[in-house]
Amino acid sequence: MGKKRTRDTEGKEALPQDPKAVGADGDSGDDEDFDMVDVDFEWFNFDPEIDFHGVKSLLRQLFDVDSTLFNVSALADLILSQSTIGSTIKVDGKATDAYAMLTVLNTCEHREKDGLKDVLKYIVNKAQTNESLSAIPPLLNGGSHVGLVFSERLINMPSEIAPPLYSMLIDEVEAAVEDKEPYEFSHYLILSKTYQEVESSLDTGDRKSKKAKGEPVVFYFHPEDEVFQKHAVAYGSFEYSKEGEAVADSKRAFQEAGIRTMGHLILIEAGKFAGATKAVQEYLSPSQ
Repeated sequence: MGKKRTRDTEGKEALPQDPKAVGADGDSGDDEDFDMVDVDFEWFNFDPEIDFHGVKSLLRQLFDVDSTLFNVSALADLILSQSTIGSTIKVDGKATDAYAMLTVLNTCEHREKDGLKDVLKYIVNKAQTNESLSAIPPLLNGGSHVGLVFSERLINMPSEIAPPLYSMLIDEVEAAVEDKEPYEFSHYLILSKTYQEVESSLDTGDRKSKKAKGEPVVFYFHPEDEVFQKHAVAYGSFEYSKEGEAVADSKRAFQEAGIRTMGHLILIEAGKFAGATKAVQEYLSPSQ
């Protein structure tokens, strides 16, 4: 069993092969077409006195247009109540809002808690709309101890932050299990989102007819999700309940460009989660 990694909440933990040069598209590199910014990322435990608004904002981003269906404030409070599980990433010190977060909640332990209860009902309902996700409802309805993973980051954060976040989470869960805390999961269920190209008001003539011939291509906001799927029992996307309603101008512009966001679920057996995380590390490791 791995020993829990010690993190000084006032200090820094550098990324392996720290991707300090971050372009406007979130990728690291030396492309002269992008302005480069030197960034030192800092890892912290969740702190209820500091992180409420930052975590709430990231949760709203994760749930997209459906975030109004939930008590996101209560969900943020629940996440912050388990300060030794999961991490935030910040740039300008502990007292600032998180640029990224990763944590896990026990679906059985907290199934009646305000904030998570409606989220679990939502996930079950959405999983029933996609045959590829049929393994999920029996687990959640049957009282299995599933670790529901909440992972979100600002859109321009480099993907290289994902492997250390997940590695630390595994260490923390193992330490919690050794301490007889309720983190011994049968599965991990990653809640995420994807996007697809769709017919747009901008598409005309031959371009529209060509796009109509093929199936929509799925793209990933989080590149690690594509790797996790290779180790999954089940995975698939679902439509948002409020997708058809009026949305913010930024979202509307996104849709007019021929893009539609969707929710996404990835179910992985707990025994395969560490191996999946290692595969993510290998996939996202910066080139030597």
